[in-house]
Amino acid sequence: METIGFIGSGNMAEALINGVLKAGVYRPGKVYVSDIRPERLEYLREHYGVRTAADNRELASVVDVLVLSVKPQNMKEALESIKNAVNDHVLVISIAAGIKTSLISSILGDLAIVRVMPNMPAWVDEGASVLFANEKAEARVEKARLILLSVGEAIVVEDEDLLDPVTAVSGSGPAYFFLLMQEMIKAGVELGLSEEDALSLTLQTAKGAALLAEKVSAEGQTPAQLSARVATPNGTTEAAFKVFHAQDFGGTVSAALRRASERSRELSAGQ
Repeated sequence: METIGFIGSGNMAEALINGVLKAGVYRPGKVYVSDIRPERLEYLREHYGVRTAADNRELASVVDVLVLSVKPQNMKEALESIKNAVNDHVLVISIAAGIKTSLISSILGDLAIVRVMPNMPAWVDEGASVLFANEKAEARVEKARLILLSVGEAIVVEDEDLLDPVTAVSGSGPAYFFLLMQEMIKAGVELGLSEEDALSLTLQTAKGAALLAEKVSAEGQTPAQLSARVATPNGTTEAAFKVFHAQDFGGTVSAALRRASERSRELSAGQ
């Protein structure tokens, strides 16, 4: 079985480690992790049974798949630390937002590189990940996709620039829903519900709505059609919708995602 190594062991790296082990994609003895925090490595070693390394170069030299899971601002330093230590056959997977494959290859050389935009629900195996493979990695992108499928859904795009709107939609997307849920809870309390009841109702409603939307999507229906089914004429939902429309809810969402996509592009350019 191939080996896989993670440089950086933050939340997303741990979610992937947990996912590939549960799915049987890798065995614990074939998973390596490096990090500058000894206590973090000890936790991962004890909790998952993986192998740990304090030195990035040592890890990079022994694995078949190398996952770069450091923060974007630390990526250049991490790449420099493993320069000339990575084997030519390795498949490099980067989950750092805004880091282009060209930057990675400019330091590590002409390697097979897959850039991934995952998202937070990977923690509960419901992630939405999008992958882009450089030319050398095109024949191996399914290997990377298999790893991401262990924590949710994963799709491949052929244009790296699409990762900017992907970041706006799915990368940052969970936070938009969390914000909406928090505002619904707040409004429920203002209307007289207990915070506990408002929280319970909001969470279950969000869960049910997502599952229902997924179900009808498989049958060819859209969220807009579902929305119309709920909003009966002169009813409570329509009354709420009139307020949303008056406040240009759609325009606000569009402007927010456009700005998120622009910011992703700025980060990719080092701004």
